[in-house]
Amino acid sequence: MKIKIGPKTISNTSPVFIIAEAGVNHNGSFKLAKKLIDVAAQAGADAVKFQTFNPDTLVTKTATQASYQTKNIGKTSQYAMLKSLMLPREWHRDLKKYAEKKRLVFLSTPFSLDDAVFLKKLGVHAIKIGSSDTDNLPYLTKIAKWNIPMVMSTGMSDLEEVRESVKAILRAGNNKLIILHCISNYPTKHEEVNLKAIATLQKEFGLITGLSEHTTGIEVPIAAVALGAKVIEKHFTLDKNSSGPDHAISLEPNELKQMVISIRNIEKAMGDGIKTPRPSEIKMSQIARKSIVATKNIKQGRLITANDISVKRPGGGLSPKYYLRIIGTKATKDITADTLLKLTDYE
Repeated sequence: MKIKIGPKTISNTSPVFIIAEAGVNHNGSFKLAKKLIDVAAQAGADAVKFQTFNPDTLVTKTATQASYQTKNIGKTSQYAMLKSLMLPREWHRDLKKYAEKKRLVFLSTPFSLDDAVFLKKLGVHAIKIGSSDTDNLPYLTKIAKWNIPMVMSTGMSDLEEVRESVKAILRAGNNKLIILHCISNYPTKHEEVNLKAIATLQKEFGLITGLSEHTTGIEVPIAAVALGAKVIEKHFTLDKNSSGPDHAISLEPNELKQMVISIRNIEKAMGDGIKTPRPSEIKMSQIARKSIVATKNIKQGRLITANDISVKRPGGGLSPKYYLRIIGTKATKDITADTLLKLTDYE
């Protein structure tokens, strides 16, 4: 299966699609949002992603914060917090154009159908479904009918809920679906990450699978790539000490860059799975492997004994696996001590 998201092709054999999640780390500043795009581009990410929401249609006025949000910014309502963090719609077009100028795919997570319609009209190349909407089947069905790629996080969901969501999207006629394993806890403890669930999702659905990730380091997304994740989404910020709910769990610019480099290195290291010597090993085998060697001068016609031969470096001669076969054979010519035996030296 291949899915095109803008100029990028995502498949099980393509490079990992890396989404740098700016989220709400712009803190309501257009200038900061552009700087985040710069950082994502400099790090080598494939896409930069924001969040598109209207607090008036997303939460009630009295909805409480998550505990990590209170810890990071102090106690207030979700509504008040989101009001200060929303990305104004009039900024989207300029940010999209700026991201594309930097050769990044511009993405955003909508939190209502109205938000999703806005992004569709904006011309985004995919719709990102946040974990909070994984079980919102009417919403998923309506978006799926647009037949544009969907990237769906699955935090807070069990396998049966993911089945229902995937079924709703496929029934609507959209098979351009990528599912991301996710743990909706900020930060996620390593013992809760459950990376093996990536393989579970791959086996269950046969879809392109990835990871939306909320630990504080870069080890987990790198490991996910080794386990077959083809999409990685990771929060980043300019400064972890900035004021805001998500900065503390985000990567700083140098960390984001190192994550991208590490993922690209792991991609190269995965190989083709065929167990055979690599080209560089052929030359090394001539030096590091061993051959059957005469330990003394052996006269032509003499029977070769265990005292006449040994195994020493370098390689390139007869493999040690022929050692027992040679013992008791007859030398076909004079063999000089400390030379490598050849197949024609005995019969």
